[in-house]
Amino acid sequence: MSLDDRKRLVRRHIDLSWNKGHLALVEQLHSKDFLYKSSFTGQSLRSGAFAEMVQGIRRAMPDLEVVVEECVAEGSKVVTWSTLIGTIEQSAFGYPPSDKVLSISAMAFWTLTARNEIQEICTMFDMESFRSQLGLQARPYAEKALP
Repeated sequence: MSLDDRKRLVRRHIDLSWNKGHLALVEQLHSKDFLYKSSFTGQSLRSGAFAEMVQGIRRAMPDLEVVVEECVAEGSKVVTWSTLIGTIEQSAFGYPPSDKVLSISAMAFWTLTARNEIQEICTMFDMESFRSQLGLQARPYAEKALP
């Protein structure tokens, strides 16, 4: 698989999961030892738990759209810079509903297997900007490591 094919696979995963909610199709793209790590969750998630998390976020933010701003590949790695845009209509993960359209930046590091399955995604969200857009207080430095 070429580097461009790897980038297309990652973009497809983002579109199917975050933008369309086709989570059964997304799980088919994962390796059997798939792990999702994120500054949002604070813990590693297997494929099924990742699907549940995405489903919960999409329920809370039905207008969610993830725009891939940049996608770079080298070897078995792909890096994406994305912007998540949407409105929190239902309380979720401890965050209140808001009528504000939020814009959240994220960087993700993807690892693909030799069989071109997605083995790992490590995502860093700009949680302080997210909290600020919701009008929530900034947290002390030590607390910023977790959502």
